[in-house]
Parts: sequence; structure tokens; C-alpha cells
Amino acid sequence: MFRGPNPGDGARLSEYSHVIPLFGAAGPGPSVLDNEIDLRGPSAPDGRAWNGGGGRWLLWPLRCVLWAALLVIAYRGVTAIIFHQPNAAPADGAEPAGAAAGQFPVNLAEAYASEFGQVYLNFSPATQAQREQELAAFLPPGLASANPDLGWNGNGQLTLQSEQVAGITVQDPSHAVVTLLATVNGQLMELGVPVIAASGGGVVVAGEPAWLPAPATVSPPAPASQASDPVARSQLLAELPAFFQAYAGSDSAALTRFESRGVSLSGLDGAVAFDSIAGLQVPPGGATRDITVTVIWTLPGQASAGITKITSAYRVSVTDLQSGKWYVNEISAATEAVEAK
Repeated sequence: MFRGPNPGDGARLSEYSHVIPLFGAAGPGPSVLDNEIDLRGPSAPDGRAWNGGGGRWLLWPLRCVLWAALLVIAYRGVTAIIFHQPNAAPADGAEPAGAAAGQFPVNLAEAYASEFGQVYLNFSPATQAQREQELAAFLPPGLASANPDLGWNGNGQLTLQSEQVAGITVQDPSHAVVTLLATVNGQLMELGVPVIAASGGGVVVAGEPAWLPAPATVSPPAPASQASDPVARSQLLAELPAFFQAYAGSDSAALTRFESRGVSLSGLDGAVAFDSIAGLQVPPGGATRDITVTVIWTLPGQASAGITKITSAYRVSVTDLQSGKWYVNEISAATEAVEAK
């Protein structure tokens, strides 16, 4: 609201009705502003103190608000450029256009090569025609026509016992080599399968795969000599047989006596039966220890003359809560063997 003229002072309303711009980009020129009443002075021209009426007191607060908004927008833009912040995802959850462009379909290629390997690594003269037909589903038509057996000369026999994906090497958005780890005719080997993927999701085996050697067996470093806590070891040897007997049969009532608070162990559900402890390593330490236990299991339901026994090594986290009474926090596979007790 703009303050009107005092009655009788002879001023016209038009002298007070112009609009004051926020940023000076529009509105009356300097000549008009020079004739404005100085609101910062102690009094108006008629000698009376200004009572705060009019709209010019809104000018600076509004300017502050607008400048603050501009600074926030500028700051967010600069940080997005510097830290490469991604654009917000679409509301329907779909990926932004082009997000998946140029990425090789790793999972699809691995599954495709695995299915191909099951056909390629099995051949026999008796099933040659069927193998050629099955291979054609994985090959380009020209290659399937020119080389239907994909390099096999039709003699001999190959039998696949097992196979799984060992890895993949992506060369570019269209080409990759999937490595299969397989056992054929009783021998371990690797097979490199060249795969080409199309942007629309299609996959094809590009040519003859490469036979590769099996992974080399490495010699593990000698385990560091570890001291053993004889007192804790003796205490645990008295408790572990009962624990592993309950663990083998998934005896929940018995397992509860060995579980730490908040821990729940499921056990092996009777797949094996406890026979004995073959080895135990108990390092010195505080109330909580990571021990290594070697357990001898037997397979149930067999005649006594032909009992089958197997040995397993476990890492067991235990805690001493009652001066020699140990409770189990966790059980998992051990990374190293342990000497016999």
C-alpha cells in the first residue's frame, strides 16, 4: 500500500503512485527517484515524523530472499558439476534413457555360454546329428552351415561331468570371452567361449572356443606358529564333543546350552553324526577367542563294518562368560588345518 497525500497540502495522488522496482530494472527513472521523499530522514517534508507507512520497507527483505535463493541454486549447480551427481531418477522407477547403453550384458552372456558348453563339451559319433542341431542354436547361421561340428572331426567321445562359469573378460560393449571351468573325461580344464551381444539383447557364440589349462594349484604359505592356551583348551575339549553332537543333529534344546545370548544355531539336521575331535587350536587372548576345531563325522545308517568317516575343519568363535564355561558365538569353515590333538 502507498501512502496518500495529507488533506489540504495541494499534492496530487499521481505523485505517490509510481512503483518502486526491486532490482532497478523497471519503473521510474532517476529523475523521479530523486524527487522521492527521503524515508531515511528524521521527518517528512511537512515536518512531521514518518510513521512507517508505504511499501519501500519491503524492498531489502525481498532482495535478501531472492539473492539467497539464487545463491542456493548456484551452489547446487556447481557441486553437481564438481562431484558428478546423477540426475534424479524418473518417478516410475525406470532407468534414465541411455543409462544402460554401452554396457555388456554380463549375466546373460555367462548363462548363454554355460548352456553352450553343455552341448559343446559332449560329443559322440552316435549323437553327432543331434549335437549339430543343438549347436546351431548358439551359432550364426553362416558358421553353423560351414562348420556344424564346430571343429570336431567326428571321431572319439567326450563326456562332460561338471561345468560352471569361472569368469568373463569384456572387451567392448559387444564382445566378451566367458571362461568355463569344467571336468571332461575326468580331467579339469577351462574353456574360453567368445560371445557377441547385440544392443537389443541378442547373444551369439562368435566362433570356436579355446581350450585352456586348468587353474594352477598353489602352495599355501607355511602357517605361523601359534601359541596355545592349555587351560582354555582343556576346558573346551570337555565341552566341544557335546556341542558338536547337538550341532550334528540340530538338537535345539541341547544347542541352547552352548549358544551365546542372541545367537541361534541351526545345525546339520542329522546329515552326519559326531565321532570325535581330531584337533583343536586355542590361541591365547581375552574372554572371546577364535578357535580352530577339526571334527570327525560319520555318515549315519551304515553297517558297523563299513562306517564312512569324513573330517571337517571349523572356525568357532567362543566366549568365556562364567569362568571356564564357554559359549558359541559363531561357527564357520576354517581357513587352515589344525594339528591333531
